[in-house]
Amino acid sequence: MTQFMAPVRWYEYSRARLWRCAPPDPAAEAFHRSWPGYSPSPLVDAPGLAEEMGVGRVLVKDESDRMGLPSFKILGASWAVFRALSARIGGQPPATFAELAERMNPLSPVELIAATEGNHGRAVAHLARLLGLKCRVYVPSGTDENVVAAIRGEGAEVATVAGPYDEAVLRAADVVQRAGPDALLIQDTAWSGYTEIPAWVVEGYVTILSEIDAQVEMEEGSLVAVPVGVGSLLQATLAHYRSSADARRRPAVLGVEPETAACVLESLVAGELKTIRTTHTVMTGLNCGTPSGLAWRCVREGLDGAIAISDEEAVAAVDDLAGIGIATRPTGAAALAGTRAALTGDGGPSRRRALGVDDTSTVVLLCTEGPVETDVADQAG
Repeated sequence: MTQFMAPVRWYEYSRARLWRCAPPDPAAEAFHRSWPGYSPSPLVDAPGLAEEMGVGRVLVKDESDRMGLPSFKILGASWAVFRALSARIGGQPPATFAELAERMNPLSPVELIAATEGNHGRAVAHLARLLGLKCRVYVPSGTDENVVAAIRGEGAEVATVAGPYDEAVLRAADVVQRAGPDALLIQDTAWSGYTEIPAWVVEGYVTILSEIDAQVEMEEGSLVAVPVGVGSLLQATLAHYRSSADARRRPAVLGVEPETAACVLESLVAGELKTIRTTHTVMTGLNCGTPSGLAWRCVREGLDGAIAISDEEAVAAVDDLAGIGIATRPTGAAALAGTRAALTGDGGPSRRRALGVDDTSTVVLLCTEGPVETDVADQAG
């Protein structure tokens, strides 16, 4: 049942770093490394932000150019599409996406379907184009016209649903159920009866965290800040760090949501999954009212802190990231805005203690997207 809940700004859990889980499947990272031209996304040093927040180092993981698209979402979508279609073609499973494309029937009736507020749907459409498949993407009303144009530029059909993101998800799922076996739902949120593909999406996101491990030493006292929509990227982050046998390599993790769409934070405060009524936010990629059921246990048991931020805070963070050469939008800047609010805002001293952060800590901010680029003519390779 959808509920309207009074905004909550902060949540903390003191035992999060004690929780352990099984490690994610490493096959997704090997799959991504097999893509032509693959390279890790940059980890940008931001000494001015470190000084402002009173920590040893701030590093920004810049996902504005990932595998030909301006977002990290292609990591999860590509692995999920690869796994789902590999199972359909039969025989010896393909080793790479290129081999999958070679083995796909050019007359295949399979249609990829997704719901999105932008980046996930574009990633699915991009993959469908590379494979020569049809694609239909459902978007909520009010979706930015540039976002819609970018998805259409990948060759997908775009349908607008009256209502928020959650309604678009329901419509996409209903369409697939009615269409039969030739329609394949590639969604990055999970619910009862639909968990396998979202689990593959989460595995794909872990590549980001494995790259960070190779780029910087994450020691005790470190913090990783993650923008949160339905919680799949947050789940990947927690699965990666909470599976480490070395307590020194289990950093604190902070989830950041818009004040108007803090479904994960509200669920944590309530102690159970909640669906909330969302309103407009400039952090469009985070405007989600229902957490992923698959992510819930990881989030409930392994998340150190969660914070809700205003649109104004996110917009200010966009300008700050531009100052260090990172072009993004409010969704991508949310991790900076949330970390700033947690460490320097009201309640900063107690929140720093809860997160185990001091003046020697390394803080990693996940900047999840760049500006929308609608010209895809040069991405056909």
